[in-house]
Amino acid sequence: MKISAFNPSEIQDQIRAMFPGVAIAVIVAVTAQFLSEHYATPAMLLALLLGIAVNFLGEEGKTVAGIGFSARSLLRLGVALLGVRISATLMAGLGAPLIALVIAGVIFTIGFGLLVGRFFGHKWRFTLLTAGSVAICGASAAMAISAILPKDERSEERLIFTVLGVTVLSTIAMITYPVVVTTLELSDLQGGVFLGGTIHDVAQVVGAGFSISEQTGDTATLVKLIRVAMLAPVVLIASLLIRRFDDTPIDGKRPPILPGFVIGFLILAILSSFGVIPEFIKDFLSQASRWLLLTAIAAVGMKTHLKQVLSVGGAAIALLVTETLFIAGFILVGIRMLS
Repeated sequence: MKISAFNPSEIQDQIRAMFPGVAIAVIVAVTAQFLSEHYATPAMLLALLLGIAVNFLGEEGKTVAGIGFSARSLLRLGVALLGVRISATLMAGLGAPLIALVIAGVIFTIGFGLLVGRFFGHKWRFTLLTAGSVAICGASAAMAISAILPKDERSEERLIFTVLGVTVLSTIAMITYPVVVTTLELSDLQGGVFLGGTIHDVAQVVGAGFSISEQTGDTATLVKLIRVAMLAPVVLIASLLIRRFDDTPIDGKRPPILPGFVIGFLILAILSSFGVIPEFIKDFLSQASRWLLLTAIAAVGMKTHLKQVLSVGGAAIALLVTETLFIAGFILVGIRMLS
C-alpha cells in the first residue's frame, strides 16, 4: 500500500483505513502475551493460533487493509530492529573455533535441507524456508526469508506451516534438550553452545539455558545471537541466487537483491557492535522488535485457514523434524571434537 509523501489528506485516509486492522492485530498480540505469561506457552505460537481463530477478519470488512499492513510492513520493521541485539564484542569472547562451529551449523543445515527436500517431495522454496528457519532463528527467520521468495498461491500457507512447526519444535527442544545436556554431562560452556546452536527461537533458548545454570544461559543466548546475525548474509546470498536462477516468479515481480529491512538490520547490528547505541535505547528497540513480530505473526494468522496449513502434509513435518535433528547432531558432534 503506497502512501503519498506530499498529500497529508491521503496519508490520513490511509491511516484511518489501516487503523482497525492494526488495532485488531495488536489486541491479539497482547492477548497472546498475557496467556503466555500465565500458561507458560510461547507467545509467538499463541499469537499465530489466535490469529487463525479469527481469520475471517482478514478476508473482508474494515480490518483487511490494516491486517495486510501488519503482516507485511510491521513484520519487516520488527526483523530490522532485531539488529540491535547483535554485539560483535561479546561474540568474540566465545573464541574462533566455537564461532566457526555455530556458523558452519547454519550453513550446513541450510545445505542439508535443500539437498534432502526433494526426497520429501518439496521444491526449493519450501525447503529454503524450513531450513533457514531451523538454522537461524525460527519464526523470525521464516518471515524474513519468506519476504524475498517469489510469491505464488501457496506462499502464505507455507509460511504459516513453517512458523507453527518451528515454534512447536522449539518448545519441545526447550524441555528435552536440557535433559540431553545433563545426561551427556556437558560443561556449562558446552551446554550453552549446544542449546544456543540448536534451539530455533530466542525465547526458548533463554528458557532452556537458564534452567541449567546462569553461565549456560548466558552462553546459550550469546550463541543464539551469532545465528541471528547470520540472517542478513543468508538473505543476501539467497536473494542473489534467486535473481540469478529464478527471475520469472509467478506474480511477475523479481525479488529484491537486499530488502530494506535487512539493510536496517545490518545498520543497527553495526551500530550496536560499535557501542554507538545507548543501552536503554537498545532495550527499547529490542522490546519493540519483539512486539512488532508478535503483532505481525498474529496478522499473518488472520490471513490463513488452518485447513490449508494442515494440507501441507506429513512429509513437510518430517522434513522439519529431520532438519532439526541434523543441526542438533552437527553441533553436538562439533562440541565433542573441539573438547
